[in-house]
Amino acid sequence: MSTADQPRPITAESLDATTAAGIRHGFFTRDGGVSEGIYRGLNVGLGSNDDPDRVRENRRRVSAWFGLPPERLATAHQVHSPDVVVVGANYDGSRPEADAQVTASSGVVLGVLTADCGPILFADPENRVIGAAHAGWKGALGGVLENTVDAMIALGARREAIRATLGPSISQKNYEVGPEFVDRFLATNPAFEAFFTPSSKPGHAMFDLPGLTIMRLSQAGVIADSTGHCTYAAPETFYSYRRTTHAGEPDYGRQISAIAIMEK
Repeated sequence: MSTADQPRPITAESLDATTAAGIRHGFFTRDGGVSEGIYRGLNVGLGSNDDPDRVRENRRRVSAWFGLPPERLATAHQVHSPDVVVVGANYDGSRPEADAQVTASSGVVLGVLTADCGPILFADPENRVIGAAHAGWKGALGGVLENTVDAMIALGARREAIRATLGPSISQKNYEVGPEFVDRFLATNPAFEAFFTPSSKPGHAMFDLPGLTIMRLSQAGVIADSTGHCTYAAPETFYSYRRTTHAGEPDYGRQISAIAIMEK
């Protein structure tokens, strides 16, 4: 396996401002990995059918980008829940069922895996508390974003100091949904109608998951923004579950978005 090509993650300006506090982050793309075929690139999906050795090497490269060993890369078993877990300095490599993680400990990388859902990285540089959340439509609707903020506050973060950036996720123009999907949202809150526009297919709509995500983060009282990248529209750069489905491919890779408090 070649080691010449290394990961080149996207970073967000708002989170770049936290580097002075010793916080490092990256929204990783397909670049710099060793997987091949439909998984070409930096596939970190333990649940994919990719060669496990290649997945482990890709994960090692992600942790190495932070200057840490692979056993310090903490990723949960994501189940589209609103659940958040606290990761301590004694992280043991476990993968609890949850969709967000928070920590105030240095030397551990919090990572979330996505392939259209929204990866959100959180940081309070004043109090050195970080978080990472996976928010598809179910998580965003169910409260995983607000729960992540609350969990960070419980670790000593201050709400107004938290910055949250939504990384690469599927854009509205590529996210068509059926009427039952729309009805589910409007039954929760009629104001959510603002996140749907008519589709060319009768009875269907185009759903703005990034818009909903940013709105809920802002309403939670944190500084929120987005990198603005669409996973579906950039096959050479990102994995996409929906694009894979439309192409009739048997499986898909997952990219990772990660954040860490570095050792002082």
